[in-house]
Amino acid sequence: MQKKADNLFNNFAFVQASNAYHDLINEGINTDYAIRQLADSYAYLRNPDSAVVYYEKAVKQNHVPIEYYYNYSQALRGIKDYETSRTWMKQYKEAGGNIQEKLFSKDSDFLNAIFNAKKQYFLKDVKFNSKFSDFGAYQHGEKIYFASARDEGDFKKHLNAWDEEPFLNIYAINKTSKDSLKGNKSKLKGKVNSVYHDGPLTITKDGKTMYFSRTDFIKNVLGRNGEGISNLKIYKASLVDGKWENIKELPFNSNHYSNAHPALSADETKLYFASDKSGGKGGSDIYYVDINNGSFGKPKNLGSIVNTNKNEKFPFINSEGALFFSSDGHPGLGLLDIYGTVSDENKNIVSIINLGTPVNSSKDDFSFFMNSDGLSGYFASNRKGGAGSDDIYAYDRKTQSQLQNTVDDTKNEMIDDVAKTNNDTDKVVLETPELIVLSPIYYNYNSFKIRDEDIQELDSIVNIMLTLHPTMTIKIESYSDSRGPVNYNYKLSQERANNAYKYLVNKGVKPYRILSYKGYGEEKLTNNCGNTSKCTETQHQLNRRTQFVIVKME
Repeated sequence: MQKKADNLFNNFAFVQASNAYHDLINEGINTDYAIRQLADSYAYLRNPDSAVVYYEKAVKQNHVPIEYYYNYSQALRGIKDYETSRTWMKQYKEAGGNIQEKLFSKDSDFLNAIFNAKKQYFLKDVKFNSKFSDFGAYQHGEKIYFASARDEGDFKKHLNAWDEEPFLNIYAINKTSKDSLKGNKSKLKGKVNSVYHDGPLTITKDGKTMYFSRTDFIKNVLGRNGEGISNLKIYKASLVDGKWENIKELPFNSNHYSNAHPALSADETKLYFASDKSGGKGGSDIYYVDINNGSFGKPKNLGSIVNTNKNEKFPFINSEGALFFSSDGHPGLGLLDIYGTVSDENKNIVSIINLGTPVNSSKDDFSFFMNSDGLSGYFASNRKGGAGSDDIYAYDRKTQSQLQNTVDDTKNEMIDDVAKTNNDTDKVVLETPELIVLSPIYYNYNSFKIRDEDIQELDSIVNIMLTLHPTMTIKIESYSDSRGPVNYNYKLSQERANNAYKYLVNKGVKPYRILSYKGYGEEKLTNNCGNTSKCTETQHQLNRRTQFVIVKME
């Protein structure tokens, strides 16, 4: 029985594997192992509600691999139990697990910022979702293209073993369509759709070339690697007499890893995609290739600002050249979250921004798309409340100028006037700019020198203040740990504030935009590491910090 369950698991048949591991548990056969495998099966099925139940049992086992502490922590985020999640992430770290200390230490601040931020995105219903997976919505001209597993048709016996849904196909509908779409209706015409996974996609501005993901399948041959696994590859197709024909595999694909989720840059000189090829940061990473007269350069990794040791997927480039992507490796609400990027004047990415709610949730949020107007688009999520599995959500976005009017007591009269004019109070929407979180920096013991590893954080703050929000004002607050005399710690923390102030000003931030820079010594410890406590050096370092507090955005 165990061999059968493991074979199913190793062949990515997680629905059948979960049933088999349940049988093992019910029969009392190697139950500790079966519980761990069952928890992992539910995690692969993107079902944190069930995964939590079995990870909770797994972490209580003797000598359980510490990775289960991490997996349990991540599953807990998927059910919004952030406090318990942090507890198990701490267990993972203390057991020797490798995590980014700054991300862990500021998690509660990050979540508070996310949930307290006024919203910039407003969701709308989409009529063409199905009970199966629907995602990858991409608008081109008058049509909306998307990937869907809705076709049960002739291939009902030919299901995707991973989650036992039908394989994905690409569909195209008119953007004004109110049709709910069933079965084969609106399936893309031509040779793009195969009997395996097809989609998502991107299309050139002239509408003549499509790049799309597909299971390694061309000329009716299913490709496999040495272990019998079929990877994803990127193909292109040409529009001929209203049908997509001439399917060609791109030259940088491989049988040994997957390339997927193609996205064109605004000028169509670069093709971005996700890949789990070796030599990356870990999991799947975002890469790009240069396009030159129809030829493709070598894949280039986007680097550690975007890519983590977990998974980055579903890149998208908007008309302004900003990259959006999904990740479960950056600070988020749970599972995959959607992020935007901030670039400097040389178009180098210097920081990322979590898009916050309602775009992101505790479940998987991915395949972000923005129309050229920057005001509308789509993304997908498997959050509760949809039609089933992954669903497509449409959004409207408020621009900076639209967000000038914020709700406060002094504007109630103006709001009433607008409501009376519109005769529809439900349509009065006043919001603030997108979520910005300025990360703290940390110091070595008894030092006010800015560490090399914090230069990137400071440069990101400079870029946000100079390019993204040129009227933002901040204040600088610096602290020490509890060791050493109180008066000395006040002086040390003031030196830290002075250095942070000097760095920002030397980089071009006007002094008047930094309203204060002050040292507070041992005040406001972030943990219980007071004078009488026994704490590790890592715990003490969390208190040796400089925080950058936003006073005014506009």
